[in-house]
Amino acid sequence: MMTRAPDDARCPDDAEPAEGDYRVDRQIGFFLRQANQRHVALFASIMGDRLTTTQWAALTKLREVQPISQNHLGRETAMDAATIKGVVDRLVARGFVRTAPDPEDGRRLVLSITPEGEEAVARNLSAALAVTEETLAPLTAGERRMLIELIRKIC
Repeated sequence: MMTRAPDDARCPDDAEPAEGDYRVDRQIGFFLRQANQRHVALFASIMGDRLTTTQWAALTKLREVQPISQNHLGRETAMDAATIKGVVDRLVARGFVRTAPDPEDGRRLVLSITPEGEEAVARNLSAALAVTEETLAPLTAGERRMLIELIRKIC
């Protein structure tokens, strides 16, 4: 189980900081990083097939929009070119994704999900939903909607 910081370290207060006063534990990046660390730890403890969050994102998005170029899949999953390349290489090595030459542009490869990849998605859908549920467990239904709406505004 993950430990939490004391309340005063987790939540900024309403007081205006003095000019030049900077506390890292009162900055949005600090809280976003903590939330992400909690989510990733939950993901690793619940998800099967040793899938990472980026592999899961790529695999499920590929299932939704295939066939697709690696570059386009990276844009669809908010991953830079180097990250999506590594993710795809690992999914190909595991037999979850296949590559083929693009019939319209021989320099480009298109990706599609394999039957093994489809099975991995099917095996892990309930785990992925459980990760989301556990990540958001401290929030009410209204707070969950608000959090997602607010994060979308800053993305």
